[in-house]
Amino acid sequence: MQGNYTVWSLSRHSTAYKSGNTKRSKKSPFLEGLTHIFNPAIIFFMRKNFLAGLWQALRDIPRWLRPGLGVKRWFTLVLIGITMLGLGLAVILIDLYRTDSENPILLTFLSYASLRFIPRIWRAVIFGGLGIGIVIYGILQLNRSLLKPFIRPGSDVFDQLTEFRRRERGPRIVTVGGGHGLATLLRGLKVHTRNLTAVVTVADDGGSSGRLRESHGILPPGDIRNCLAALSNDEAMLTQLFQYRFSGSAGLEGHSFGNLFITAMADITGSFEEAVAESGRVLSVNGRVLPSTLHDVKLVASMELPHSLNEIRVEGESKIPTMAGRVRRVWLEPDDAPAFPPVIKAILNADVIVVGPGSLYTSLLPNLLVNDLLAAMHASRAIKMYVCNIATQSGETDSYTCFDHVRALEGHVGEDLFDIILCNDNYRGTISPDSKWVQADEKILSDARTYCTDLVDDDHPWRHDSEKLAREIIQIYSEKTGPLI
Repeated sequence: MQGNYTVWSLSRHSTAYKSGNTKRSKKSPFLEGLTHIFNPAIIFFMRKNFLAGLWQALRDIPRWLRPGLGVKRWFTLVLIGITMLGLGLAVILIDLYRTDSENPILLTFLSYASLRFIPRIWRAVIFGGLGIGIVIYGILQLNRSLLKPFIRPGSDVFDQLTEFRRRERGPRIVTVGGGHGLATLLRGLKVHTRNLTAVVTVADDGGSSGRLRESHGILPPGDIRNCLAALSNDEAMLTQLFQYRFSGSAGLEGHSFGNLFITAMADITGSFEEAVAESGRVLSVNGRVLPSTLHDVKLVASMELPHSLNEIRVEGESKIPTMAGRVRRVWLEPDDAPAFPPVIKAILNADVIVVGPGSLYTSLLPNLLVNDLLAAMHASRAIKMYVCNIATQSGETDSYTCFDHVRALEGHVGEDLFDIILCNDNYRGTISPDSKWVQADEKILSDARTYCTDLVDDDHPWRHDSEKLAREIIQIYSEKTGPLI
């Protein structure tokens, strides 16, 4: 039969036949949509992906039910709510079944929907299993959608939650010190616990910190800057940013970005302590960084001149290492500066207090010479550890052994302060010509408090390895108190 007619195809590459001649047809938008909706391949993959996701959700149930995640209680509450909602719906269906019992269409629908053609026990298993699986799958997908901006690429929600809970239950550790040694320690400890408090010296008067201290009347931000960078989540980038020093400008020459950031924050918040706290929140650090005191203190040393019995007075933390001679004693002026109250609270509530590593006279003792802080350490029931340096520091601890470090500390703070003395016993590698290995001599080895192990950073032998040091501290704490859960 001759005539004009058009055949619309649901195929992606449809053709039209008109009067026996082949012509490419125009696609209808409606049919184009149907083409994608009813495409068997798409339906197959959608079904496959859904079932695969549902099966994966069911397989993940056991690990989400592990203790300590804080998930089971809320999942149980959601399940109870959905069960009550299902019971309410069942009551409505039963009421319809009883009142409209003569409607054959409704009866047939309810019969098939409730699977009345199989035993009740299997119906309960099927509906219960599907319900739990769909609920878990929906909750997981909802959480992934909500948490997607906060999850690191390549990480799983479960892994992130497990890691967060593990570190949340970690010991309360207070670290005392300053300089790069304290930042190294924090870098390792943040992997084991989120309950970190870094107590930092404020006696620095050199470099960018000293200039800002004089010009803006704030406490030196340098050591605090290093600790904030070490505790941040994106440490590599933040460290580069905070350590960046300006050059070529008369006003900014030599200043680091981190010091200027904290100084600007102090101007905005109106106080140095608020500036440090807000900086920690802005940078999302794992712990707290606190100054040992909010008072403007100056470190003073009494030094013995070489080849002479005379002693001289040296004022300023930056000048002590540059003076020829041997440090006999250091103190703060004024010597009655009160400790920052949150520091006292953190020390009294701590499980572990770690002093060092760091410059003996210019980083560690300026904190311990704050009378309130030292009294709180004596009163605290925490395990108190001293981490001895790996190499001597020119101008401060030339030719010192581990015993000499401990003797100098205890000469200032008392002999009964530390429970553990942690020393390095790996002397392989090349260090600076003006430094020597801090040896664990016989006197220190005879002390029952001494622990010796390999703490050296293989790439920089004069420094501590953050992972080795943190692992050893956690292991000692575990031995003293029992294993961590």
